Amino acid sequence: MAALPENTIATPDAVKANPERPMIDIIVECLDDAKAEAIVAVDITGKSSLADHMVVASGRSQRHVGAVADQVVTALRDAGYGKPRVEGLPYCDWVLVDAGDVIVHIFRPEVREFYNIEKMWQADFAADAH
Repeated sequence: MAALPENTIATPDAVKANPERPMIDIIVECLDDAKAEAIVAVDITGKSSLADHMVVASGRSQRHVGAVADQVVTALRDAGYGKPRVEGLPYCDWVLVDAGDVIVHIFRPEVREFYNIEKMWQADFAADAH
């Protein structure tokens, strides 16, 4: 490994990367390519400080949910966004991929219907509501 110039800090690849496409576009395209169903992207800017977008999609089975989540992680890493945090892979009923600016929820259809989280986030909240 070559020595870095003086006063240079080594940074992780995710920080150095200059992604050409917005993260939300990469995720939605990846979900579509992976044959995820009922893909819904919700802009939550101003509704939450957690992220700018939330994406909800369904997989046909536990195996499909896990495979879709793996493909999203790989697509983000390949695009220079680093490796996101993933929860729920052991069971694959509901897998959450936290990529920072975008949070992706991949459900089995029955689980998605039960929680119906996109409905909650799509609601318009009155700015002056008490």
